[in-house]
Amino acid sequence: MRLRPAVVLSALALSALALAGCSGEPAPEATPSASAPAEGLCGAALPDGEETQALNIAGEPGASPEVEFEAPLDIAQPLRTVVAEGEGEPLEEGQWVEYSMTILDAATGDVTWVGGYEGRMVPTHVGAANVWGQMLGCAPVGSRVAVLVPGSAQSAAEVYVIDVNKVVTDVPMRAWGEDQAPVDGQPTVELAEDGAPTITLPDTEPPAETVVTTLKKGDGAVVASGEKVLAQYTGVKWSDGSVFDSSWERNEPAPFNTQGVVAGFTKALEGQTVGSQVLVTMPPADGYGAAPGHELEKETLTFVVDILDTGKDMVQP
Repeated sequence: MRLRPAVVLSALALSALALAGCSGEPAPEATPSASAPAEGLCGAALPDGEETQALNIAGEPGASPEVEFEAPLDIAQPLRTVVAEGEGEPLEEGQWVEYSMTILDAATGDVTWVGGYEGRMVPTHVGAANVWGQMLGCAPVGSRVAVLVPGSAQSAAEVYVIDVNKVVTDVPMRAWGEDQAPVDGQPTVELAEDGAPTITLPDTEPPAETVVTTLKKGDGAVVASGEKVLAQYTGVKWSDGSVFDSSWERNEPAPFNTQGVVAGFTKALEGQTVGSQVLVTMPPADGYGAAPGHELEKETLTFVVDILDTGKDMVQP
């Protein structure tokens, strides 16, 4: 799903939003511009450098760090260093990791975003070919990693301090809730063996207002406004039924803030329970009608969304 334009917070994350937009929080999720080395996570890690020695980071991993450096900090290339090595097992390719994170403005030294210290965030997927693999490498669980991120025309240079809290081994890939009775006149959904949906639209005019239908009712936590969810989704255009975006095609759930998406998607998520599968059809007014020139500006859109997890998002202190 393509979302509202992002306030992108780092050059490293410029191509890293699996969903091209969010409410401003950093979300490095996809492949950065540099190609990943072939030696797995250890080889994929960003290089260390003298610039990282300028950082003075105090505090125990898992707790909010105290970070000092002489600002402005000149960052010419992405670098990382393991500030404190944990006692757990080294990270491995394809694992899902719960983390805490502090972001600072390299020009001023001010903390701009924090998350994961008071309430868990949804886990992130670590691989040699994505930005999280480059930032964390094969750091052991319990480690604290600092990353220096150069600025760009769209974003300021930043310092990330990331704590590797735990590996999550039971991240679901599909909704597991109880099937709900179908609603007449709504699009129909068929699921493949892996859970990927195929959406068939009715031969009718599209609805004038957003319609949300629960297909499966989950037994997990209720999704609150402003939380970040982990979800699988497929979206089709009502005009021709074609798929225009799908996390299933990328073989990986996507994380995003409920307030960072188009209005129709927010209506589909907030108040639902984790484990649910939701069908939502939204007119342009709740989709991309307010984005002149957008390829979906005049489209009514239908999504099937599997809500897999919810948690706190990063916030400005």
